[in-house]
Amino acid sequence: MATPHIEAKEGVIAKTVLMPGDPLRAQYIAETYLENVVKFNNVRNMFGFTGTYKGKEISVMGSGMGMASIGIYSYELFKFYDVENIIRIGSCGAYSAELNLYDVLLADKVWSESSFAKVQSGEDIHVTYPSKELNEGIMDAAKKLNINVRQGTIHSSDVFYRENFKEFEKIYVEHGALAVEMESFALFHNAKVTGKNAACLLTVSDSLVTHEATTAEERQFAFTKMMDVALEMA
Repeated sequence: MATPHIEAKEGVIAKTVLMPGDPLRAQYIAETYLENVVKFNNVRNMFGFTGTYKGKEISVMGSGMGMASIGIYSYELFKFYDVENIIRIGSCGAYSAELNLYDVLLADKVWSESSFAKVQSGEDIHVTYPSKELNEGIMDAAKKLNINVRQGTIHSSDVFYRENFKEFEKIYVEHGALAVEMESFALFHNAKVTGKNAACLLTVSDSLVTHEATTAEERQFAFTKMMDVALEMA
């Protein structure tokens, strides 16, 4: 049962999918953490893999960047491949000086200016929520691994290069958004309309406050705490 964007056969994708933005990060997770790995997608080089972790079947697949991209892949996984849970594991930019590089953040609410929900299903909303059960499981896993995970509101943006750079200060004050990324609003909305579950676990890759930043290689290979927590929960 192929879709226009995923070539996997029925039954190859696990019920729980970890979804980084970068398909090379998906490949790294599969090669580093999973056993008995099978590659199920090559279309557009958006790699997807299924394997086992501590005996549990888990899939990992890239989402690409932005709501339009994760909106396609997460909907097809939920709707056509009967995936029950998607955990986004990505990077974010800190809006708060309290967040440092490599801190791990779990979204408990997402605010966005995006029209994604209105266009997708006619819902004129600007806040979406993760699965309570997945978030509780992630926090339990973090506690078990003794990894500090902070929960908070995330800003999900359609725009990476915002002309008014200082706009983030207003968003931080008015909406309490601790950090920004570009996918979770659409992911959570797709989970809602399909009756499935989603969560978003992030690692701080840069700070809009201090202007510190990680490298592309670090974003691909060094966000191991987030990976460990997501895999333990899954």
